[in-house]
Amino acid sequence: MSTQLFTSSCNSSTTTTTKTETTTTVEGYDSTFNVMAQSFADLQMLRYQVPGFNGLSLQRKKLAYYLYEAGLSGRDMIYDQKSKYGLMLRKTIEAVYGSYKGDKNSDDWKKFEVYCGRFWFSNGNHHHYSNEKFIPECSYEYFSGIVKAADTTQLPKNSGESTDAFLARIKPIVYDLKFEPKVVDQRPNIDNIVNSSNNFYEGVTQKEVEDFYAKFDTKGNAPSWGLNSKLMKENGQITEHTWKSGGMYGAAIDKIIFWLEKAATVAEDSVQKKSLDLLVQYYKTGDLKTWDDYNIAWVDSKSRIDAVVGFIEVYLDAIGKKGSFESTISLKDMEETKRIEAIANQAQWFEDNSPIMPEHKKKTVKGITGKAITVIVESGDAAPSTPIGINLPNAEWIRKEHGSKSVSLSNIIHSYNVVSAKSGLVDEFAVNDTVMQRMKKYGALSSDLHTDMHECIGHASGQINPGVETTDKTLKNYASCLEEARADLVGLYYIMDKKLVDIGVMPSLEVGEAGYDNYMMNGLMTQLTRLKPGEQLEEAHMRNRALIAHWAYEKGKKDKVVAFVTKNGKTYVQVNDYNKLRDLFGQLLKEIQRIKSEGDYNAGKNLVENYGVKVDAKLHKEILERFAKLNIKPYRGFIQPKLVPVMSGNDISDVKVEYPDNFFTQMMEYGKNYGFLPVKN
Repeated sequence: MSTQLFTSSCNSSTTTTTKTETTTTVEGYDSTFNVMAQSFADLQMLRYQVPGFNGLSLQRKKLAYYLYEAGLSGRDMIYDQKSKYGLMLRKTIEAVYGSYKGDKNSDDWKKFEVYCGRFWFSNGNHHHYSNEKFIPECSYEYFSGIVKAADTTQLPKNSGESTDAFLARIKPIVYDLKFEPKVVDQRPNIDNIVNSSNNFYEGVTQKEVEDFYAKFDTKGNAPSWGLNSKLMKENGQITEHTWKSGGMYGAAIDKIIFWLEKAATVAEDSVQKKSLDLLVQYYKTGDLKTWDDYNIAWVDSKSRIDAVVGFIEVYLDAIGKKGSFESTISLKDMEETKRIEAIANQAQWFEDNSPIMPEHKKKTVKGITGKAITVIVESGDAAPSTPIGINLPNAEWIRKEHGSKSVSLSNIIHSYNVVSAKSGLVDEFAVNDTVMQRMKKYGALSSDLHTDMHECIGHASGQINPGVETTDKTLKNYASCLEEARADLVGLYYIMDKKLVDIGVMPSLEVGEAGYDNYMMNGLMTQLTRLKPGEQLEEAHMRNRALIAHWAYEKGKKDKVVAFVTKNGKTYVQVNDYNKLRDLFGQLLKEIQRIKSEGDYNAGKNLVENYGVKVDAKLHKEILERFAKLNIKPYRGFIQPKLVPVMSGNDISDVKVEYPDNFFTQMMEYGKNYGFLPVKN
């Protein structure tokens, strides 16, 4: 699982955070470093530093470089996973953007350039958060004109296909909003497979998919069946196309294998080498049992340089089976790790004192490794929109029997904090001066602690009842939302516990109060800045936050635990009783854990559909109008640092970090250097 910025918990950034504490004096960071880069559409590009890299040994620098190359080598796969036309479209816009020699100062060109930026940011032509298709704002006539004026030999045309025929073929793919309208469609009472345009399935219905995987036993220590394959119907037969060397995506995976094998030669110790060797074996065979063996070895590894390179999260699959490719290469942040380690070391206490039912608690919490990491590079589904926290492996049985790693992405969070300090969001939406000042003082810490607990003790807590199958079968398309809600609630419940003061990770319960103010304000109001008028909540993390906030508001309405108040024609959220709100969070945590433990699909569906989907149109309109005046973008993502080897003959004598400042240039460079897959896979 991955955690999004505290307007979230598990995968990307947004400006609806109240992490306003300025951190430009943090040790190891250059306070003159310019975090801000380009902005376009609803997106703000940022940059992050990699403090500590220059002080690494040459062996670790080489290890980081080889893993960096391995991670970027898989980049093509996410484009194809999001749409079977994704790579074809990307190569088309790369050809035009790179070779067109005409007027690049016209309004139409700038509109095309914005489309390119949005496409690269979203790894395709569906919005990275809403999942809705977007199209160029320039006309098709202009688009076709610049395609013809570009170097047409670079276009991904079929053999013998003319440019006119190519344009006619791609016109609906680019311009028709009814063609592949949504990459993930979570609406109830429809075929979620047929109505989702991702490339995980082809020619099959949801019932056929569920029937196909029903024959696989998912109880106990079973692998995550279906995680690394496309399911499709060929000649009337349903078959899996596995993502492996010699299989689907083989050309990119072979590059990953090449770099992983080099990384294994400079592994920090035998434990890390074993995990890298197993990861190579997994990519060569596609064997999901080997994937589990790798994850167990990876949990055991305590190396300073670490990597996540694989098909991990299942948010892009409406029924939660298929893993999207992602990579995160990192080094351990020794200072920031002290906080998350303090929490991880108390995991058994948190489990024992949880408000969930006794039979749903783990008797013994195994090996949670908590640490903060400094990101070196991310790719695939982790970039440019990035998580701020990660808890892996996702397999419940591995977490229960072998433990897990829970990490906070400290340098990513640092960049967010620098920018958020100047956003003005908390000034506009905080209900009064007391709340505003508390958020400014403790907002960053409360968000960091919530992320730590979400990942470290949230996802790792609780257990499924014996004989109950995994949540992709029991909770189906509601599994991701409910799991994120469960982990969020663990963090919310404990952020108002004196235990955190006692173990030295926060100074007082005011930090928890700031966290509650922020979470309720965001869940009930400010996260709606991400939606267009008339839209409902679709994305799992947004649904989870709305579910929690609306449920707590409704259940506490009689006692006015949380209230909407109006001042000078503006709506605000006010928490009136923090202790009662904590009790409500505990009640909801108990129920969602029961739903997961027992596999109660109907109860889970009712929670999500009743509290996590609908949007108040009048309130939404007000929020959008107020947000527009702040002149900030609702979404943020990152330009990646670049590792450059210094060569002495055929040997690497050093590795330097460069910090590019142009997102478009980086995307073109990535397309050239890491474009290993054909347009049809």
